[in-house]
Amino acid sequence: MEYGGKKAARQARLLEALALNGYLSLDDISTRFDVTTQTARRDVMDLEREGKLRRMHGGAMIMDSVAPSELHRRRVSNVHVKQRIAERVADLVPDGAAVFIDTGTTCETIAHALARRRNLRILTYSLRTAAWLREATDFIIAIPGGFVRQVDGGVFHEEAETFLDSFRFDVSIVSVSGVDAAGNLGDDDLAEVRIVQRAMRHSERVILAVDSSKFDHRGLVRLGSFEDVDILVTDKDLPVEVRAVLQQSGTVLQDV
Repeated sequence: MEYGGKKAARQARLLEALALNGYLSLDDISTRFDVTTQTARRDVMDLEREGKLRRMHGGAMIMDSVAPSELHRRRVSNVHVKQRIAERVADLVPDGAAVFIDTGTTCETIAHALARRRNLRILTYSLRTAAWLREATDFIIAIPGGFVRQVDGGVFHEEAETFLDSFRFDVSIVSVSGVDAAGNLGDDDLAEVRIVQRAMRHSERVILAVDSSKFDHRGLVRLGSFEDVDILVTDKDLPVEVRAVLQQSGTVLQDV
């Protein structure tokens, strides 16, 4: 018989692993924690009943990292600023370009602004963005296969990074949860960060689109720094410390 303390400790470590990876198969869990597949399945079922993860066919993924109420707040906050940022970003994307679009409310607004461009080829892991562009444009659209995150329509799978290796982009358009005083770019979901990092590595240009509320805020997971970004599109004056780091990095500032 398994003691409750041992089981609880293993399940706590499982949640930590899911927070880092986004998704784990039952085989992954079994190997990682040296338990049978049946025990891995029981752990997943226990944690799902507690509302701590979502059970998927053959594995599990972490529950939504952003609460629906928070996502709604982001959608309605700084709407006019995000629209100005989106229009400026759309100006920077040439017709016919191959474009990666990040998920999130700012990037959804940018996707709408890109509809005035022609013959774009889009890859995004945002089902909301892909569905809207399919209805509004004749762009070629690609999305990775995987599980759909209910709160925002993000699509995630353990093979998403490998999927991205087949693509090359003229432009990657990304946003983040925070930019600290040292110019570190951060987000709150490791699975998202890994996908975006891979896209950035396969892109000729990287455009970072953030409104001024994101400065002096630190995301949970480091995505990179200004040195990984070619153009920053934002509003208002940057904090003095951030502006100094930006100038040293060589990143071009496009303010709206």
